[in-house]
This record gives sequence, structure tokens and C-alpha cells, in this order.
Amino acid sequence: MKLLIGSLQLGLLYGILALGIYISFRILSIPDLTTEGSFAFGLSVSAAVTAAGHPILALPAAMLAGAAAGAVTGFLQTRLRIHPILSGIITMSGLYSVNLAVLGGSPNLSLVRAATIFKLIPFLSKNDAMTFLPIVAAILCLTLIILFFHTHIGMCIRAVGDNEDMVRASSINVNGCKLLAFCVSNGLVALSGGLIAQYQGYADISSSTGILVVGLASVIIGEAVFGKRGVTLGFISAIVGSLIYRYIIALATRYSPLPAYMLKLVSALIVALALALPGFKQDLSTARQKRGGR
Repeated sequence: MKLLIGSLQLGLLYGILALGIYISFRILSIPDLTTEGSFAFGLSVSAAVTAAGHPILALPAAMLAGAAAGAVTGFLQTRLRIHPILSGIITMSGLYSVNLAVLGGSPNLSLVRAATIFKLIPFLSKNDAMTFLPIVAAILCLTLIILFFHTHIGMCIRAVGDNEDMVRASSINVNGCKLLAFCVSNGLVALSGGLIAQYQGYADISSSTGILVVGLASVIIGEAVFGKRGVTLGFISAIVGSLIYRYIIALATRYSPLPAYMLKLVSALIVALALALPGFKQDLSTARQKRGGR
């Protein structure tokens, strides 16, 4: 039971990360490597503000920090015309030093003695709060992001991802739409990091290593279950995919004969299988069509 509940809690918290990655990866169709840097940025800012005695303020601060990171990447792409992958790498690399500075020059910061948001709800124990708050946070973020992408500006961002040239011909500010999308995407990623910092009771900048793989796995697994059927279902599938991924990791960790340090390899294999699944389905469908035509 503890395994199931723990996986649910982490799946929902990392589901917010998956929402952010879905925006860049699926809506904009741009591989944004800023993710690892912005996740650690949100993690670090949240931990530092929480350690200073402001756990609630730490979450919007983390989100704003991630949005700022996204704005830098967007500026590099849209104004300086740097390749999207290189833009993300530049921002991610620079954020490593920034994160160390936020944590006071140390790669980690303990929150064991600090009052986190999971200790502030008077009518819930800490263990109950660690389930209640992720549910509330995931539902709230999911609802707001779905509503946002059904507004006029949200529709413009979706149109930029579908056909940038057509949108540019319609006198819509394409660069502004991209910049805003990167801000929203990395803001969600950083918020996830901020919640994770308070959830686990410490911040370690190495926690973000491979976090892009986690988000991509969640998105791909969700699409494998639900298919690609619009942004609303896409966002929902990202959350569900995060839950499925977290349960797969939990089972693999518990029952696999491999040692714990092989977790990243297991994660990479899961992502590879998830990415290959649509191709397998296509090959199977083509083979069936050929047999049916004979």
C-alpha cells in the first residue's frame, strides 16, 4: 500500500512537469532542453525560500523563476535566432551556476527542520497532506492550463505550433507567442520542482539529471494510452502517463534484480519502448492492411 500511495503522490507532482513538457514538445513541436535547468531552478528557489520561513511563497517564486528561465530560452531563439536545441543547452548550462548561488554555494539544502506546506494544513497529518496537496495541485494546474489554451492567446500559441508561416501571415506576433509558451512551460516545470523539494524535504541540483526523460516518458506513455486527440485530452493523458510511468518505475525498482543505481538505465529503456510503440503500431497496422488486400 505504501508503494501505491507513494507512486500516486510522485506521479501527480511529476505530472505537473509533464504538462510543461507537453507544451513545448507537442504544442510548439520544439525540443526544449531548458527543462533540466528550470526544474532545478524551481527546486532551489523553493528550498531557499522555504528555509527562510516562507513555504507558501516559495511555490509562486519557483514558478516565476522557471518562467524567467523559459523567457531566456525564448529570447535566444526568437531574437538572437539561435537553434532551439542550442538555446536550451545554453540556458540549462547557465542555470547550473545560478542554482548553486541560490543554494548558497552548496549543491544541496536540507529542509528537515523547515516548515513545508505539507506541515501547514491544520486538519491533516503530514502523511495525509502528502497525498491531498499533490491531488489538488495537479487538478488545479490541469484545469488552468486547459482553460488557458482555449483562450484567444492560447489558440494563437497552438496555431504557431501547427503552422508558423500561416500565423505569421495573419499578423500574429509569432515570437511573442513562442516566448509566452516557453514561460508557461518552464513555469510549470519549475513549480513541479518546487513541490518536489518540499515533498522530499531537501533540494539537490543533481535531482534534475534526466528529468527531461521522465517528462517525455510521461507524455509518450499517456499518448500511447489515449492517442493524440486534441490538447484537452493531451494534457489529461500527460498526467495519467506520469502516474503510469511512476508505477512502472516503482515495480521495476522493487522487483528488478538490477541494483538501485541502474534506475536511470531502466528509465531510458522505458522511454525508448514508449517512443517505439507508435512505430510498432503503425507497422502492425500496415501489415494487417497488406494481408487484407490480398
